[in-house]
Amino acid sequence: MIEFKGVSKVYPNGTVALNDIDLFIEKGEFVFILGHSGAGKSTLLKLMMREEKATKGTIVVGNYNLTKIKNRQIPYLRRRMGFVFQDFRLIPNLTAYDNVAFAMRVTNIPSREIRKRVPYILHLVGLSNKSRVYPEQLSGGEQQRVALARALAHNPPIIVADEPTGNIDPELSYEIMELLSEINRLGTTILVVTHEQEMVKNFHKRTIKLEDGNILFDTGKQGSTT
Repeated sequence: MIEFKGVSKVYPNGTVALNDIDLFIEKGEFVFILGHSGAGKSTLLKLMMREEKATKGTIVVGNYNLTKIKNRQIPYLRRRMGFVFQDFRLIPNLTAYDNVAFAMRVTNIPSREIRKRVPYILHLVGLSNKSRVYPEQLSGGEQQRVALARALAHNPPIIVADEPTGNIDPELSYEIMELLSEINRLGTTILVVTHEQEMVKNFHKRTIKLEDGNILFDTGKQGSTT
């Protein structure tokens, strides 16, 4: 599903963001990417999304070799991933329903399918009764649930959550992680990028820790030590 082979990323100013890393994530895994600011987490995501090119090495996501991918293929690569961000990135003048529907319309999903899928996704994240509510009327945890619903809208095989609990309190953080775990049980590959070590300890999932652009440790699939 996701493979990095001998990948390095050196920025023009000489900063080594990733240093010859090898990483393989299987379809259906739940993986925490742990590390402090500057560890290389953001660069890892940018390389996966093909916002940046690797200086060296090979990256494969699904059927796409990102070393050889053509620019016209990049939007299709990104449709294989749903993204959840710390700052939610909801459209303020759209309801919860319309925020999710908008994410489907921009990928040319038919209106009939949108009308069918959006209520299902909102139900999945526990927001059936908030579909006509605007973001400013929702709590932080509810806004993050809408953001997660939007990421799930086009049924991507991979969900990438970048510091998804950074702007909500610890109790709600636990609920969001439980929700991601449930989505993972349905077969979706989940990557959660975070610096919250206590959260990681509570969920006993595979954990990859980055430090200064290197993989400090990788607990292996399903959290068992390798």
